[in-house]
Amino acid sequence: MRILFLTAQLPEPPHAGGTLRTNGLMRGVHAAGHEVHLMTFADPARLAASQTALSQFCASVEAVPPPSRTATRRLRDLLFTQQADMQRRFHSPEFTARLEHLLETQPFDLIQVESLEMAVYLPVIRRLCPHTPVIYDSFNAEFDLQRTIFEAERRDLRRLPGVVYSFIQWRRLTQFERVVCQTVTHTIAVSAADADAFRRLAPGVPVSVVPNGIDAAQYSHHDTSLDLGPHALVFTGSMSYRPNVDAALWFAEQVLQLIRARVPDARFFIVGSAPHSRLDSLRGADNVEITGWVPDVNPFLHTAAVYVVPLRMGSGTRLKLLQAMAAGQAVVSTSIGAQGLNVRDGVELRLADTASAFAEAVVDLLNHPDKRRTLGEAGAQYVRTHHDWTVIVPRLLAVYGQICSVSQKEETSHEQEATDPA
Repeated sequence: MRILFLTAQLPEPPHAGGTLRTNGLMRGVHAAGHEVHLMTFADPARLAASQTALSQFCASVEAVPPPSRTATRRLRDLLFTQQADMQRRFHSPEFTARLEHLLETQPFDLIQVESLEMAVYLPVIRRLCPHTPVIYDSFNAEFDLQRTIFEAERRDLRRLPGVVYSFIQWRRLTQFERVVCQTVTHTIAVSAADADAFRRLAPGVPVSVVPNGIDAAQYSHHDTSLDLGPHALVFTGSMSYRPNVDAALWFAEQVLQLIRARVPDARFFIVGSAPHSRLDSLRGADNVEITGWVPDVNPFLHTAAVYVVPLRMGSGTRLKLLQAMAAGQAVVSTSIGAQGLNVRDGVELRLADTASAFAEAVVDLLNHPDKRRTLGEAGAQYVRTHHDWTVIVPRLLAVYGQICSVSQKEETSHEQEATDPA
């Protein structure tokens, strides 16, 4: 099949969660013998630097510079439109024109829309290719993500502007994502919880689960190039992402002090790009280090004594958690942080949802290297068995097969109707 992927970011190099997922799926689809085409946003320099890697799995690449959207523009959209912020984030007349030309001049057997931001181009796709199967590959159930953020922060008056924003976005995304699910041929969720959320949102729509995955072997090689100390606690991710910011602050302000009361040399490393200004309050602490962007998270994963996932809001499946488990690290996570994974407390990782329980789990692992080792080995085996791309990609290919089978039956039915005598 000729398959067109629409992505908000260039999938090479695959750094952030969305690009890691898209890169793995596209490479897997190409390896299965399908012809992969890409239309995305990227500036010319970034595109040029990635062309060699992209040519390994893309038959063609169309790229448009990312649209610029000021804070003033975002505020105006919030106040004077009924559209969700994500509907405007990658709105681009240039992208629309290039997509129209591409769809008018090239046939595709299937179009896969990666992330809700790119679903704004569904009207163009449906107008020009009304019979082409379209998949919405959700990175999160975005409407439900905003609900969890609202629920987590609504009692904190310090977060009032953010609470109001999340409430508005939750309501608008509920409407938008419902229409998206009803418009596409098939919706893909990354977890059973997200799939259930979509089924409640739009009853009757076809939904399948294709979990997040990683190249597990990439994280299995032990990297000892860093020395973070004997009791390093590591958290990774994009540090401009609101759930990650909240997680880092909650852990530093509520959990870390409980840990250090029993393990005084414990240090917390916040590893990820574009740290939000809300994290500046932690910079003066001698027990917290904010690294900013790093070229490779592997050294931090392998040097950590315990990897922590103190998320209190979110949906989907955490790629950061899969990476840490694949690296053989002992992990302590909240239930929300481990959402979407079929893991057991005390077997593949430790689960804790209060500050005291989280601290107790971390201290127990810091004081017992044998427990860390056993937990890390079980976690790594879980990822290899359930979340390596060799396991995940066949699930996507099965969805393709299901969609094509239905599409062929419908075409045959239409042909018979056209030839049957009146």
